[in-house]
Amino acid sequence: MTNLLRKLTWLLAITWAASPAFAADSFSYVGAKKCKACHLKEFTSWSETRMAKSFELLQPGASAEAKKKAKLDPGKDYTADPVCLACHTTGYGKPGGFVSLASTPDLVGVQCEMCHGPGGTFTQKENMSLTNKEYKKADLVKLGLVGEITKTQCENCHNPKSPFYKEFKFEERKAKGTHEKFPLKFKH
Repeated sequence: MTNLLRKLTWLLAITWAASPAFAADSFSYVGAKKCKACHLKEFTSWSETRMAKSFELLQPGASAEAKKKAKLDPGKDYTADPVCLACHTTGYGKPGGFVSLASTPDLVGVQCEMCHGPGGTFTQKENMSLTNKEYKKADLVKLGLVGEITKTQCENCHNPKSPFYKEFKFEERKAKGTHEKFPLKFKH
């Protein structure tokens, strides 16, 4: 490859990487601990939910009766099963998402980013942080923050393909599970 061709390829790669279409696919996951710094009440509330503990359900012996009822082996270790990991971890199968318990332990369970999008870009200090209290939600949405949680988004996991499926009442769950009961610290 000639030097000119290398330079053109490099320039094209840099241009492509900077484009919004590429950026939207390249957000990295940061984990709920990063969110906790500014959203302690939401983090504390979430940490008491089944979503936070969903990875534990994949371990051998956990929820044995429910697994038997769903015709699953209660003694089996499902913590490396790709079918299960998609809904019991954060970002599994996506760039920067959960890979394994050994390499990405901070992404176990259904964390903030499963609903709000990967925070690697919008949580940088020049965007959403305690050093930039003037950030606007609309600007963060442009950087990858999910602005409005939808039924379709929740149904990625809450669907009849799950062995533990129960009818999912989106509006009812949204009313119970929203963070609006916790006022934001700073105006957005």
